Amino acid sequence: MTTQDPRRTIRIGIDTGGTFTDVVAFDEATGATTTTKTPSTPADPADGFMTGIAKVLGLMGLDGPRAAEHIASVSHGTTVATNQLLEGKVERLGFVTNAGYEAMLEIARQSVPDGYGNSYFWVKPDRIVPRHRVRGVEGRLDHTGAELRPLDEEGARRTARWFRERGITTLGVSFLHAYANPAHEQRMRDLIAEEHPAAVVSISSEVLREYREYERSVTTLVDAAVKPRLSRYVGNIKRRLAAEVGEVPFHVMKSNGGVLSADEVVHQPITTVLSGPAAGALGAAMIAHVAGFDQVLTCDGGGTSTDVAVVVGGEPTLTTEGTVGAYPSKIPMIDVVTVGAGGGSVAWLSPEGNLKVGPRSAGADPGPLCYAKGGTEVTVTDAHVVLGRIPPHLLGGEIPLDVDRAREGVERLAAELAITPEECAVGVLEISAWNQANALRQVTVKRGLDVRDFVLTTFGGSGSLLLCRLMDVLGIPTVLVPPDPGNVSAFGLLTVDVKNDYVRTYVRLHRDVEGTTLEQVYGELAGQATEALVREGFDDEEHRLVRSADLRYYGQAFEVRVAVPDGPLTSDVLDGVARAFHDEHRALYGYDFATDPRQQVEWVNLRLTGIGPIRRPELRAAEPATGEAAPTPRGERPVCFEASAGHVPTPVLWRPDLQPGQVVHGPAIVEEYGSTVPLHPGFTARVDSHRNLVVSTVAEEA
Repeated sequence: MTTQDPRRTIRIGIDTGGTFTDVVAFDEATGATTTTKTPSTPADPADGFMTGIAKVLGLMGLDGPRAAEHIASVSHGTTVATNQLLEGKVERLGFVTNAGYEAMLEIARQSVPDGYGNSYFWVKPDRIVPRHRVRGVEGRLDHTGAELRPLDEEGARRTARWFRERGITTLGVSFLHAYANPAHEQRMRDLIAEEHPAAVVSISSEVLREYREYERSVTTLVDAAVKPRLSRYVGNIKRRLAAEVGEVPFHVMKSNGGVLSADEVVHQPITTVLSGPAAGALGAAMIAHVAGFDQVLTCDGGGTSTDVAVVVGGEPTLTTEGTVGAYPSKIPMIDVVTVGAGGGSVAWLSPEGNLKVGPRSAGADPGPLCYAKGGTEVTVTDAHVVLGRIPPHLLGGEIPLDVDRAREGVERLAAELAITPEECAVGVLEISAWNQANALRQVTVKRGLDVRDFVLTTFGGSGSLLLCRLMDVLGIPTVLVPPDPGNVSAFGLLTVDVKNDYVRTYVRLHRDVEGTTLEQVYGELAGQATEALVREGFDDEEHRLVRSADLRYYGQAFEVRVAVPDGPLTSDVLDGVARAFHDEHRALYGYDFATDPRQQVEWVNLRLTGIGPIRRPELRAAEPATGEAAPTPRGERPVCFEASAGHVPTPVLWRPDLQPGQVVHGPAIVEEYGSTVPLHPGFTARVDSHRNLVVSTVAEEA
């Protein structure tokens, strides 16, 4: 990238969650990192964002009037879009499609969750746009993009006015075969702008230029749904950053494992739906790799949700078949499964009188009962504090917790269930642990992976609180807890490159694929990627362009992505891509048709990723302990690990005191500034050379 002023050497990563805003600063000159946290401010997230920057600069001794001169860039991960979709807070949307296809969203796909045996009981969820807010417009293209019938411009104007008269200002437009020719969609957007200028519009040919009208339409509508809120959010922070810090490069994390400038990301908000979780998975993958583990499950527990992902060979897996809440999203993203199970998840009773936990969250304001900000419902955090598993304060004492208020709430809930408060609190945590365990099964067992073959890496403010129970439930032998686990997502923001993905549908049997045609399409995609990287400030020699393609066996419904080499696409190179597809299909599904000439290979989508590389922080090993092998507790407090055993005196250790090579035996509580690890009886934690806690059972350790 363009050379920065030598004084401007600090890169800052800020991850804004539902409860806390996490900050990590990396000094490129010295290689040192500084971490901190501050409460999120839901009423105006920019307040927490700016407070975090000021706080971390102060810790680095750069709190003078010229401190901003040292900042080279700010990268941001946000759960704004994720939480909006998880909690179903989608504002009124309108959908414009082809006349005659208004029921597209209702028809959807014929798949039923958990198999067709569930079809008698499964109730189709509400559509993102109800049928009465869908309007059809005459006009038609074929699959090649050729026009069969022209767009009915007068009908398009009537449709725009219809939405305007009803005050519907967020619209998604998805026409059949717009991936082959965007002309009708672009004209529809122009006509909406003339008749309904207040409308925010997303068109499918810009959001997801590939076939399958249902997935393309829903992805476009999700893009439209999050666009107003995300645009306001990013714009507000950008203005505050410029006013209070100065004109510094400001990037936002994308779901695909890259970052993009704030100016660009507001035009593609769908790419941020797993912004924070993607950064966490990347940060955890790097930390685990340095610790010697390449087969890893990541578990990122925050205030609103828990995000889990699979890391194979040191890299998180990617998918285009992801979902956020009830909404499928076909953009390239790190394969993260998100569940509404965080520290702020609310415990409630179903109409049948059963205890439930989440997905609704108390957030940061009013927050859990123990925050004493007006919260009225018991949360997971309240259960932890009542059981003594977390201290009566957060952030090293910066935020005191009202333990008595939390206990009163748990006692009321316990009375409704006719059980003891300890049984109630343990029950809340047990349900939350199983919610997390089911998410981990979803990314492993359901994909043919054995969860016991992986090391679990837990992080986030609440991610490590239930790790011992997860080990029991899933049979996982080892858990890795990084230092400053609450800041791993913010750290991950400093490890990612600028990245943009481009796709073009190209359906051909392998025998009919022409290398020159593929080179032409890839050349067009490369032109788009190069233009974007130049706008991001990268010199030509820094650009990395990575080609791939989606292939399948003829007649299959879904594809497998494989790499496409650089250089001329000769017939030998294309045959090599087909062989790679056979190998990948066998690895994923256990079989292939490589030796069956009757089963043909089909190309479906061509993809290209443009990458602008950045310098990553280095994780340095610490010096081994020179003192006693066993760490010295700073005190003790009563902690309840099992309801039947009640509260028992438990040693409390301060994690920064722990040295490499030392071992902690449960029961114990390991506390640090932004997180706590309750170590249950029968478990041990060893401190490795990078100050990670490596947790195992006593039997496994032996």
